[in-house]
Amino acid sequence: MTVLLARGRYRARLADSPADLRAAQALRHLVFVDHGGARRQASGLDADAFDGRCQHVLVEDVTNGALVGCFRLLAMAGPGIASSYAAQFYDLSRLSGFVGPMVELGRFSICPKVHDADVLRVAWGAMTRYVDANAVAFLFGCSSFAGTDPARYRAVFDLLATRHRAPAALAPGIGAAEVLRFSSCGSVDAVAAMARMPPLLRTYLAMGGWVSDHAVIDAKMNTLHVFTGVEIAAIPAARARALRAIAGGDPVAAQ
Repeated sequence: MTVLLARGRYRARLADSPADLRAAQALRHLVFVDHGGARRQASGLDADAFDGRCQHVLVEDVTNGALVGCFRLLAMAGPGIASSYAAQFYDLSRLSGFVGPMVELGRFSICPKVHDADVLRVAWGAMTRYVDANAVAFLFGCSSFAGTDPARYRAVFDLLATRHRAPAALAPGIGAAEVLRFSSCGSVDAVAAMARMPPLLRTYLAMGGWVSDHAVIDAKMNTLHVFTGVEIAAIPAARARALRAIAGGDPVAAQ
């Protein structure tokens, strides 16, 4: 068993068996299909062709063995970004020349019945350990908003367009048929935006992350999503220290 981080009642580890993968896919189905309204799969599992290429991280409650969170990681170098999950929806050609190891974080899921902020902290602490151990230079993924009605998230999109757009040299282009283009707004209601913003995206932005200049309307997953990238070297020093403090955790490597 490869443990990335153990803290309090929670442990993050790499999946190491078909049963582990099925457990992650079942939790993803609960989150994205049962609660999120994505198209149901006959198997009762949220599974796709990318699963076989990824490492899967499980966050477990060690007091009862329950799976409370999961996400998957796909490592690549610059040109490999063309075969990432996100590349189905975005033109990522500007990122193909990025120098340094890259990792796509996807299918981030927390059990809807669990309302303990430590689950998210342990997940990001484990991610921090992974980034440091593998000298990752760029972390990216698709940050999802529930439903496909953009009016619900107008304040969020105004904030993203005004303050968090990708640098021009790395900016994702349009690669999907249905998109919502952002337009900068002179007045931004930051309080309303933060109230509607998905927790995962808030974390990305706190690390200095940036987003595409448009959202993709994904009917299959019943979401709107934006490409989100974080250049590890650009994470603010205070935030990096906070993440590494969480990642310190218990000195557990493998059991």
